[in-house]
Amino acid sequence: MSISSQPSADGQELTITVEGRFDYSTHLDFRNAYQAVAGKPERYVVDFRNATYMDSSALGMLLLLRDHAGGDAGQIRLVNCNPDVRKILLISSFDQLFEIA
Repeated sequence: MSISSQPSADGQELTITVEGRFDYSTHLDFRNAYQAVAGKPERYVVDFRNATYMDSSALGMLLLLRDHAGGDAGQIRLVNCNPDVRKILLISSFDQLFEIA
């Protein structure tokens, strides 16, 4: 499991990359990935390209990111979701809260 973040060159977008299991064991790393960044990005991207698993605590962590980003006004894209991760997001109606690409 690994969580990392990379701001864009202009600092307007932050990409958070999730690798392996996205569960409670990653909550501190995930929170630090967006809270420890200098400034506040306009947009967030969570890249699930290398994620293998997601549970309900991960859904909660995404909701905390949404609050941090400004709630309804926040711009968050969830990208590169494998079929299992996408299914969990859709069953949980997260497509109503986030852009899933």
